[in-house]
Amino acid sequence: MKDSKEINEERRNIFYYNQIINAERNKKKLDKKKPKAASFGSQKIDFKDYIYVPENWESIAYMLYFVCVPYITGALFLFFFIAKVSFANFKLLDMSAFFIVWLIGYEIVAAILLIWILSLYLRYEEN
Repeated sequence: MKDSKEINEERRNIFYYNQIINAERNKKKLDKKKPKAASFGSQKIDFKDYIYVPENWESIAYMLYFVCVPYITGALFLFFFIAKVSFANFKLLDMSAFFIVWLIGYEIVAAILLIWILSLYLRYEEN
């Protein structure tokens, strides 16, 4: 017959053995889980991938793009859709209202960018 020391030692060994088995099982479960992929909104965005920006002139280039692109877009919209591609009608428009022309272009550029972002989102596949 076993004495109490041997019984306690045997129980301790069984307990430790079960802990080792459980740890290995949990490790296998963690290894099988698919790594969590980055969501569409958490991607890193670098504007240099999409537009030309000279090195060390980023702030000036972004400011010029912010001012010039919407204004040019607004002027082209006025020329094509309001003046109906007639230079005589285009000259009759008040182009001195810089802010109004810029706002028209800004809305057009914003709508195009939102549609582009939506299309990127719809085509996004998690890796």
